[in-house]
Amino acid sequence: MLPKPHPSSPAADDSPRRERRKEARPGELLEAALDLFVEKGYAATKVDEVAARAGVSKGTLFLYFPSKEDLFKAVVRDSIAGRFAEWDMEVDTFTGTTCELIRCCLQEWWDRIGSTRASGITKLMLYEAQNFPEIARFYREEVVEPANRLIRRALQRGVDRGEFEVADLDYAIYPVIAPLIFLAMNQHALGVCAGGPGSIEPERYIATVADTLLRGFCVRAEADLAPPRIVGLSPSS
Repeated sequence: MLPKPHPSSPAADDSPRRERRKEARPGELLEAALDLFVEKGYAATKVDEVAARAGVSKGTLFLYFPSKEDLFKAVVRDSIAGRFAEWDMEVDTFTGTTCELIRCCLQEWWDRIGSTRASGITKLMLYEAQNFPEIARFYREEVVEPANRLIRRALQRGVDRGEFEVADLDYAIYPVIAPLIFLAMNQHALGVCAGGPGSIEPERYIATVADTLLRGFCVRAEADLAPPRIVGLSPSS
């Protein structure tokens, strides 16, 4: 839920036009903040710049977000952390095989996070978390730990249904997570190379990651999976 200004503040004017504008401001500030955090990083982003990009004064920004740290946390909740309740429900209600569930999870991550500006927060955290322990703790509690639990539940589902053989569920989550982190980093840290030789096609990459993971996890790979896709090799290779 987006924050609201104090009722006695000028931003709480009762005219319908101002009311509509007031309600739009938190979302506009979060959009501007996400853009700047991804473009410049946490340390280099100034609240004055966020306010200017959103078309409001710095004082108006502080009515909704008392500090840059509060603003960053709101951005993470709005763009990533706030989605976990929905994703947990989707795992609970999924009716297909666990192989299909894992494929669906990877594709959903790409559609909702990886292909959006929000995936740039991954790069930000990898580069800057050590300098800002409070936001690192927040990110771990709000994003990393829920993501780990979600993946573990999906893998446990496969084990419980006799579809997967997983020796160590606590560590099996990392082969699922690591390719997604790589793709997020490629999108943002290596974006200048996009379209050049060796550039990654995200949809093809996600499909290949799913094939590779599932052939390791599945008890009956031949029955549950399509033949592997080998691209670029001739019959004589």
